[in-house]
Amino acid sequence: TTLVGLVGWRGMVGSVLMQRMREEGDFDLIEPLFFSTSNAGGKAPAEAKNETTLQDAHDLEQLRRCDIILTAQGGDYTTAVFDKLRASGWRGHWIDAASTLRMRDDCVIILDPVNRPVIDAAMSKGGNNWIGGNCTVSCMLMGVGALYKAGLVEWMTSMTYQAASGGGAQHMRELLTQFGTLNASVRALLDDPASAILAIDRDVLARQKALDAAQTQHFGVPLAGSLIPWIDKDLGNGVSREEWKGGAETNKILGQGAGFGSPAVPVDGFCVRVGAMRCHSQALTFKLKKDVPLDEIEDRCRSRWGGYASWPWGQTIWARSPWAINCCGARPNRCVACCAFCLSVVDCRVCTASQPKSPECHSRRACTGLSWRINLSA
Repeated sequence: TTLVGLVGWRGMVGSVLMQRMREEGDFDLIEPLFFSTSNAGGKAPAEAKNETTLQDAHDLEQLRRCDIILTAQGGDYTTAVFDKLRASGWRGHWIDAASTLRMRDDCVIILDPVNRPVIDAAMSKGGNNWIGGNCTVSCMLMGVGALYKAGLVEWMTSMTYQAASGGGAQHMRELLTQFGTLNASVRALLDDPASAILAIDRDVLARQKALDAAQTQHFGVPLAGSLIPWIDKDLGNGVSREEWKGGAETNKILGQGAGFGSPAVPVDGFCVRVGAMRCHSQALTFKLKKDVPLDEIEDRCRSRWGGYASWPWGQTIWARSPWAINCCGARPNRCVACCAFCLSVVDCRVCTASQPKSPECHSRRACTGLSWRINLSA
């Protein structure tokens, strides 16, 4: 049985990974070996079989036992361990969610619905370093990668609205804590129906400005009740590292650009952190190399991972907001129907709490005729 080491399985990315692996039955196919950076010697989770003790994530000898190492521990861990492990002679497969190794020549950014030929080519040459891509780049390519693969895109720019989850679990906790602090500062005013909204707003702003270093440790500035028009490091040329990833990673995923002997597609963008817990959003602007009928674009973008739709406002706010997508688990081929007449969620296969507001409404032909099925792949 393949021995698979898991590192960083308790964080935000790791927790989602564990959930998906349980749902897909992946643990039935492997012998998992769980590692920890802080609790070596502790009890491994229930998915453990023969290896029931947590191993030290920095113990190279234990890591060398694994056929595959899957890490969501973050870039600092990758920096500390990866090169040492390879230098020790380990030749197993390294699968990593962090950005540290993405642009190395011996590493492949994996997005198999989009770049499976690139992955297969690397495997045939003995490749063994498989790195997850930037979240917004990956989501973008899952939706419109077919346009790139068809050679239709001359350039693209994106405007992203990225949730706190992009920073990890501690960033999500910080956002919620900030919201609680702001709420507490104006609780008495909120409870008084006669209070002036300008007074509430003034006190919230004052409390935002008064948040100390401990309360903004992860984001650096207040995010609750605000936004941050910059993500990741400053590259020194007016571009953030997050914005740079749009072009660099898109082209590497697709197997094009200088390293592949073909022209790169220019990709620019503007990345903004917003006060949502999970689920990034983005708006895309393309310049195509030629005129393409809209129905052809729609057809190219349709897949099990995404699609093209023009929704009325009711369906958009009910089925395409982060709370709706996260509520339903954001699984491919799981749908909700949103009634455009009364704006209620008619049916959700995952979240049984979503019930029609007005059952009588849905017995009316005029209403049910407006109910659409919307795929919640994200």
